[in-house]
Amino acid sequence: MEIIFLGTSCMVPTKERNHPAVLLNYKGENILFDCGEGTQRQLKIAGIKPTKITKILISHWHGDHCLGLPGLIQTLDKEGYSKTLEIYGPIGTKKYMNYMFKAFIFNRTINIKIKEIRKKRFFENEDFILEALELKHSVRNLGFSFIEKDRRKINLSYIKKLGIPEGPLLGRLQDGKSIKWKGKTVKPNKATYIVKGKKISYIVDTIPCRNALLLAKDSDLLIAEGCYTCELEDKAEEFMHMTARQAGLLANRTNSKKLILTHFSQRYKSAAVLEEDARAVFDNVVVAKDFMRVKL
Repeated sequence: MEIIFLGTSCMVPTKERNHPAVLLNYKGENILFDCGEGTQRQLKIAGIKPTKITKILISHWHGDHCLGLPGLIQTLDKEGYSKTLEIYGPIGTKKYMNYMFKAFIFNRTINIKIKEIRKKRFFENEDFILEALELKHSVRNLGFSFIEKDRRKINLSYIKKLGIPEGPLLGRLQDGKSIKWKGKTVKPNKATYIVKGKKISYIVDTIPCRNALLLAKDSDLLIAEGCYTCELEDKAEEFMHMTARQAGLLANRTNSKKLILTHFSQRYKSAAVLEEDARAVFDNVVVAKDFMRVKL
């Protein structure tokens, strides 16, 4: 699992920071959280082919979070995208996508599924779950969680001791089923062990709220906005954003293991003051930079 930060600025980009976009790579899935203006250029610089993207999760329809969509879709069309692109967003997403298709000339040869999120758990397969909850911003806005499912791994020393060869028998044990081997029953609770799945949460453009707490609970990695320091808390509240200190408190109160701050106001020439602001209430803090990669 790898997370690539493609854009870490707020409403106005800077020379060092592009508009918001975060890519999560996991088992052939490439899930893009937001798609700010210039995202496809950021992908190119990062050496990531746009055709690798499988899902796009739009938190809300402010331009800094979605203006990269038209160009990205046109590029996917040009490059012969063969998958079905899944675009998820808050209620109203279908309407805004329709406006976009009317505003620009598209060939529309690729398959696109547009889904408005109306319940917390909006996607699930055998490997992971995607959840969303509505946050508190000036428009409908969603936070997201990616939850990897727990998985069984083979206890190699135990299997080797029994002499069980690689093949279907080990597969059954990994599925949590008992097997027969040399006249004896081998149970999965001895032959395997559980690896706890990872949880990544993405929370931007909101004031502190109950749903942010619910969504971020027990995150291995919490990606949260830190637009301002606590000295500008009144300004953050006026524009319905979080300070870095509030992001640190969110990480603290939700038992998150690590906090990565992103979505910074252009006023800060250095993000060190934002990191310091969050560290006052939470120790394990990292400031995101464009093209930063994090492996879990």
